[in-house]
Amino acid sequence: MAGAAALSEPRVLAHAKRRLFPATGDGNAYAVADTQFAMEEWLPDQRIPADVREQLAPFNHVRLGSGYPDLVGVRTLESDLLAVERFGEQPPLIAVEAKGHTGAGGVDVERGVVQAHDRLHEANAAFVAAPADAISGSARTLARELNVGVLAVADDGTVDPLGVPRVVGNRTSDDATAIRFQATAQGVADRSFGLNHPKNYLAYPLARYHPADTDSVLAERVVGAVESARTGAAFLGLVDERPRGKRLTPLGEEVIRFALDRYGSADAALYAFEEWQGSRTRFCELAPEWGVLTRRVVWAYPATQLLVEELQTMHDDGIAEPSLVDLVEWMHVQHPTFTVELFVRGTEDVRGRVLDADGDLRVETLADGHVYHSPTVFQLKAMLYHAGILAERGAEPHRLDPTTDEWTLREPLAVTR
Repeated sequence: MAGAAALSEPRVLAHAKRRLFPATGDGNAYAVADTQFAMEEWLPDQRIPADVREQLAPFNHVRLGSGYPDLVGVRTLESDLLAVERFGEQPPLIAVEAKGHTGAGGVDVERGVVQAHDRLHEANAAFVAAPADAISGSARTLARELNVGVLAVADDGTVDPLGVPRVVGNRTSDDATAIRFQATAQGVADRSFGLNHPKNYLAYPLARYHPADTDSVLAERVVGAVESARTGAAFLGLVDERPRGKRLTPLGEEVIRFALDRYGSADAALYAFEEWQGSRTRFCELAPEWGVLTRRVVWAYPATQLLVEELQTMHDDGIAEPSLVDLVEWMHVQHPTFTVELFVRGTEDVRGRVLDADGDLRVETLADGHVYHSPTVFQLKAMLYHAGILAERGAEPHRLDPTTDEWTLREPLAVTR
């Protein structure tokens, strides 16, 4: 049974991920496999092939229900995979438990069904994936009764749904929120802010409102990297990416109203932006009113409030000048999943180096600047600096010394708790 033996749990999970989360470039989809699959060895003398680890990356240790699913992600699934086609305006959070052949030969599919059902405390849909020849009628009946989908994986990697789950609503944990964050236009996975000055993003709604061509006026008055400005504006929630194109959000419209109130027109406001080109002065000092607006915009970014709260708590506890390593260690204790998603690059190599099989940090690896997400440690930090929130700028990962890179609030409060 060479074919069946090849369907180990990691390989079953890789095939299931390919079926549920195909590499289509969907900007509203994101999935992580558990950190146990980032290890080179799965069972004694049984290695996880490099191509399987590559397919399963990125990795994180995400708690849902009373345990850690093998795979968790967010995506709008096709109608043949769910009992309903839509789940409100947001794609559902999906949990997958995989079972595969081991040296002993048995495949405990029913245990996988029970584990998947437990994830429905916080996931919207749950699946069990297993070799097709190991799925019994009793396992399918149990899955149907517990509202768990069943994915039958053939020896050639084909995945067929033998049962589809109903989408359910539920409470949202901190870990689930982190995965949802990465599946939005504001997540840092596989994308980057590109530019490190907030004026380039604030100008984008003005250029959209200007009667001239958006790209031309933005390139002439503000910055030549128009696509990066557009992407960053989406990250900050100033524009909304839709299938029919981008539209301004209420926050983006407020930027326009702010400019019209002070300059009378988008054209006049953009001339002010033109005068600021090349300036290295902190934006909140160069243009104080725009600095206040910048502070409001970056505060609306999902990660900002969490960062500020934790830095303030560190200050309260006597850690006045935390390094990047100090911050990541501290935050990982409080918000492990979110910390990994926000700070640590999602490649198989990096996540495998930084996290052990149980999702714990290998602290010694945090001293290497190359393991960090540039959009967080460089661009986001720079914008928080320009907004007057942080005391220091960000640094590109190849120039970053995480042990000396300070993350200090510009104006920490006296002990607040």
